[in-house]
Amino acid sequence: MTDGPNPGPRPESETEPGAAGGSQERELPTLLEQMGGVPGIVASTIPVAVFVVANVAFGLQPALIAALVAAVATAVWRLARRQALQPAVSGFLGVGIAAFIAYRTGEARGFYLPGLLFSAACGLAFLVSIFIRRPLAGVIWHAVNGDGQGWRSDPRLLRAYTFATALWTLVFASRVVVQGWLYNADEETWLGIARLAMGYPLVGLALLGTIWAVRRARRDPATA
Repeated sequence: MTDGPNPGPRPESETEPGAAGGSQERELPTLLEQMGGVPGIVASTIPVAVFVVANVAFGLQPALIAALVAAVATAVWRLARRQALQPAVSGFLGVGIAAFIAYRTGEARGFYLPGLLFSAACGLAFLVSIFIRRPLAGVIWHAVNGDGQGWRSDPRLLRAYTFATALWTLVFASRVVVQGWLYNADEETWLGIARLAMGYPLVGLALLGTIWAVRRARRDPATA
């Protein structure tokens, strides 16, 4: 009892989830908390929805103004509620870039180009992560929840996250195919509708598939 502290096992135990040192890691905000939680994610998409509706009802120029006003209003609202500004700032920057492209091209479809390119990049990244055995569904899921990346040592969890990553790849690929076709066809109204319809609904399905696959893998006694 009189010996000095043993420096050997302490660092390892502090990195384990649920250990005494783990509480120090939990004090750091998770990725989801940095994004403002689910309300923050929803708030970041409001300007896009405003643009879609305003463009159908009033045309390009009023829609661009309405989207930018919605982005500023969202930031002010979050500031007044003392909530994380990062989602609102990210949303404002995204809307600003999209609005600039649409303004310069004089076409409403230019507003959707950044999102289309983003989906293509995400789809490619998710696909590549499967082949290098680092499925992004697992990496992101544990980053959002503030957990470590030790799940990769569990073969069943690795397979579950590989399945989930393939599901997310299909989501992004479907956006690129459908919205890319509408973009090339210059169907601005339908492009906006597809942008909304293929947003949260597809994300919800992919998220449910991820949860199902992971829970099924964790229920298996072989993962214990």
